[in-house]
Amino acid sequence: MSFTIAAVTREEIPGLLEMIRELAAFEHLTHTVEATTASLEESLFGPRAVAGALLARQDGEPAGYAIYFFTFSSFVGRRGLWLDDVYVRPDFRRHGLGLGLIQAVARIGVEHHCGRFEWTALDWNRNALDFYQRLGAQAMADWVLLRLDAEGLQRLATPSQGAEPIP
Repeated sequence: MSFTIAAVTREEIPGLLEMIRELAAFEHLTHTVEATTASLEESLFGPRAVAGALLARQDGEPAGYAIYFFTFSSFVGRRGLWLDDVYVRPDFRRHGLGLGLIQAVARIGVEHHCGRFEWTALDWNRNALDFYQRLGAQAMADWVLLRLDAEGLQRLATPSQGAEPIP
């Protein structure tokens, strides 16, 4: 089987969204998917695009994707690269597509002189964790990922009267 990896086109966004939903189902996170074709088009192709996406095809059939965006590290003093998703459909696994997608994103990082390449993995996904370790990635056990959802972000950004300062 031969595969190709190229930037996602606008026409491929519905298929990308379908695979995003497949990944969410695998991760037991379907309830968190808010992405739409319109939001993906704006985020990937809009005037203020914030991310990039690659599509892997095996023998012409959509087989997987990677989504990435740039970050910044004050300690390194330059941009970094964040791999938001990497997903290969089950029928196409074990053919090098996952590695190919990660290498393609890594090349983008090298082209942009990134000082870091980072991503997260679920702690129960032993196959993924073992694969990433074989790539040379190091688990950052001393760091904790923190998150506010959109509602929490709005609440934090909106000053409330009488709120007590955080000690």
